[in-house]
Formats: sequence, C-alpha cells, structure tokens
Amino acid sequence: MTTLVLLPGLAADARMWRDQLPALARWRPVVTDVHMRHPTVAEMAAALLVRHPGPLVLCGASMGGIVAMEVARQAPTRVAGLALLGTTAQPETDEMRQVRERAIALFSQGRVADVIEPNAAMAFHPDHAQDADLVGRYLAFVLQAGGEQLVRQNRAIVERPDARPHLARLRCPTLVVCGEDDQLTPAERSREIASLVPHARLVLLPRCGHMLTMEQPQTVNTLLREWLESLPAWA
Repeated sequence: MTTLVLLPGLAADARMWRDQLPALARWRPVVTDVHMRHPTVAEMAAALLVRHPGPLVLCGASMGGIVAMEVARQAPTRVAGLALLGTTAQPETDEMRQVRERAIALFSQGRVADVIEPNAAMAFHPDHAQDADLVGRYLAFVLQAGGEQLVRQNRAIVERPDARPHLARLRCPTLVVCGEDDQLTPAERSREIASLVPHARLVLLPRCGHMLTMEQPQTVNTLLREWLESLPAWA
C-alpha cells in the first residue's frame, strides 16, 4: 500500500500543512517529524524509509523537499511520486553558511525570537507579510520548535548534500512548485530541479513567497490533488 508522506520545512510541523490535510484526506496523508529527530539529512531520509515501509509518495516543502530528494536518492525504486515545494537541490553557498552560522550562535544563546521575528516577513510575499494572522501562525510553530531544534536543523541544512547529480536518474512523476517571489529559495532553484528531473512539471505561483502552503493554500491544494489523481501509484 502506497503512503503519502508530507515533509515540513525547517522548524515546521503539521501546522504548515493545516490547509492541505483536509483537502488530501482521501489519500490519508501522514506528516513526518524525522527532521525533528535526526541530525543530518541522510539520517532523516533513512529514518523515514524505515518508519514507512512500502511505496511512498513524498510531498516536501523547503527543507522537507531536501529530505524527500535524499529519500529518492537512497531508495529510488520505493518513491512512486515526488512533489517538491519551494526547495533547492543545491548545497549550501558560502554566503548562506555564514548567515546560518551567525544565527546558530544566537539560537545557542536562547535568542530565538531575536532572530526569527525580525526576519519572518522574508518568508512571505509582501502582500501576505502584512497579514498578522498568517505571520502569527508561522511564528507560532517556528518559535515553539526552540533553539535546540533550530541549531540542529540549520546545521543539517548547512551540511546538506548536493542533490543535483542524482536527479537525472529519477523516474517517478515529479511536480515542482515555487512562489515566483520566494526570497528564501528563489524560483531559479525550482527551475533547475525541473530541468534535471526527466519529465518534471514546473509550476510558479504569482504573488507568492516561500510559505506557499499557507499563502496560496487553495491553489496548492488543487495542484496536489490533480497530481495525486494522475499517479499510477493509486491505481
């Protein structure tokens, strides 16, 4: 039996998928927390494979997409479908490594809100960054994750593997979605993924930033439902 697994982004949990869970209920999705339990992307992927035996359809957002691509590298024959939302296949750049290391130092001191709150707007399109309820929902799960998780997960991202070499070998149906105005993983990263995965479908959402599951939930739901309905895994 095929399992649909939703993989949250860095410091996120099932609340990031709040608007998708009812819409995808017929596929009985499960939200994984392997990013909360293991120190490296490779170990997160390996743990997911152990926890969910059998064929998998993976839908990963941001860091979740990075883990999903690593699952596909480790066990390509078990992945029956791959949806990658607002993510990147590239390794960390030197510039971003320095940014994360500075943030990690502050997280280690317990100064989580000092880092997260002033930068929360960057996760959204300007239209949505002014929505206090939306930004508040985002801040709630990131701040609740806490300093220890933010340190661990950022270190995992800093040391993430380069996923690009194996993408051309993927044979599963792949959907790549990104906000056109994503400031954290710009749209060119999604274009690159779609260019490397054979027959991947690329969709760019206008007036949308990084948190596309929250910013444009209905559009994302429609895309995911149409894609899931097309997969041979459910036949």
